[in-house]
Amino acid sequence: MLAWLLIAGVNGVAQKALAQEYTDTETTQAQESIDLNSSSISPEDSMAQVTSVSQLKDVQPNDWAFQALQSLVERYGCIAGYPDSSYRGNHALTRYEFAAGVNACLDRVNELITTATSNLVTHEDLAILQKLQSEFAPELATLRGRVDSLEAKTAEIKANQFSTTTKLSGLLIVGIQGRTSNRSDVNPRDGQKDTDDTATNTNVISLAQLYLTSQITPRSYLFTGLLDGRGKSSLGFTNSVSRNNVLLGYEFPTDSLIISDLNFHWLVTNKLAVMVGTEGVSMPAAFRGPNRVESAATGSLSYFAQRNPILNMGYGHGGIAIDWQFAKRASLQAIYSSYQPGNPGKASGLFDGTTTTAVQLLLTPTDTLDLSLYYVNNYSSDGCLLTFVGDECLTTVNTATGKSAPLQTNAVGATVTWQISPHISAGAWGGYTKSYIPGRSGNVETTNYMVFLNFPDLFAKGNLGGIYVGQPPKITSSNLPVGNNVPDFINTGLGRAGGQPGTTTQIEAFYRFQLTDNISITPGIIHIIEPGNTPDSDSITIGLLRSTFSF
Repeated sequence: MLAWLLIAGVNGVAQKALAQEYTDTETTQAQESIDLNSSSISPEDSMAQVTSVSQLKDVQPNDWAFQALQSLVERYGCIAGYPDSSYRGNHALTRYEFAAGVNACLDRVNELITTATSNLVTHEDLAILQKLQSEFAPELATLRGRVDSLEAKTAEIKANQFSTTTKLSGLLIVGIQGRTSNRSDVNPRDGQKDTDDTATNTNVISLAQLYLTSQITPRSYLFTGLLDGRGKSSLGFTNSVSRNNVLLGYEFPTDSLIISDLNFHWLVTNKLAVMVGTEGVSMPAAFRGPNRVESAATGSLSYFAQRNPILNMGYGHGGIAIDWQFAKRASLQAIYSSYQPGNPGKASGLFDGTTTTAVQLLLTPTDTLDLSLYYVNNYSSDGCLLTFVGDECLTTVNTATGKSAPLQTNAVGATVTWQISPHISAGAWGGYTKSYIPGRSGNVETTNYMVFLNFPDLFAKGNLGGIYVGQPPKITSSNLPVGNNVPDFINTGLGRAGGQPGTTTQIEAFYRFQLTDNISITPGIIHIIEPGNTPDSDSITIGLLRSTFSF
């Protein structure tokens, strides 16, 4: 798979994998065909002429109007139907739909008269049209009013559109949060609460994103993203390993405008998509996620509750990814990415430094069940997996050199979601990593898990409730060479073998009010037990209010 990816990268092919956000909870993931999320019209949507009204199988030949229209269509070919020769599938033909056929014949006859071919139109046909026009006058008037309104709206959209080839979209997230005060046992971790944190009364985090989707061909486009993030959450203490006891999903402090996405997407076939780029080529972007409400803007509040942290590993910027729908209910995604693709110096660059190779198998055994299995191979030049959740820096910093040892990591995980009903879904994920310092003995292992419930349309259509309970990544064992093991280094400074003494548990609950199609407000609460996997630190409770505007 890696060899295929490298060959494809040299040839310059690219395409975006299927979008991950779902708005229809009854749609299953592995059944979805790959698309470009573009505005191009598929052949199935186009109209085709029919030669006889009897081909429009939903029209019932039981009155004079049908017989009259049949004769006109067969003579002038003036009614258009869908490619399956029906107006509305198995639905009966309404008077408005029939009036549309009459109107089409009127237009066709007028065209023939205008082009001086009136000898083709008989007096009998004109009499039939006049009678049909009189019979369906109210429906024709309503139909023409609707057409005029549609044409006016189309003209307005065309006059005000951003570009004929580029679509502009974006979102703005503003979150207000505060937390309780606590006491913590930090370095050296000796069982005593020796650090007071007086808490932050209130702070504000904002995230603004703009996206440009530029159509290159009907089957390819260029995706560009701009991002500006301000503010960050802070627990007021650190134990030098769990630097992210909590990280919010929309927390991305940049303090300036940056390019967050720059990648090219190509739909190679109807079943195979490719994406390549220098920014935004990561597992969250390339892998389909079975949690159908996965979104930092409208889903859960914390970064940990978005997806299995394994799927954030390496924090890829540039690389190549593929998405292959090899069966109706099964798809395969694969990716190769680099953390610093544009810096080919020592321990950095596209093929050096922090790099990630991963593959995911996504299955939908039934319409209500999604299952994904994934494997990740990561090389970290500084021993940090860049998941930004829980225990992610797995080797200690050498005080003499100021650096930590690199790690080679193999990780496996699985996520499952069950749509119990249209208004309740349950899910869970689990993950395991095993890492080692290249050329040296020993390894370090971590585990994580999450269980969750989602409640689409809770209390009102468009709203969403959620409850998430899980354990962020935790070092369960570490027997790297002495001096490199993180848990004991926090305890004694010696870095001997051993795992974390405690287990962090995160509990999150939220409720999204969908005020309009573009605006939502989400209050929520996050409670963290034994932060930093330290049993002698107080629990932390965080209250949040997130507001989101999208267009």
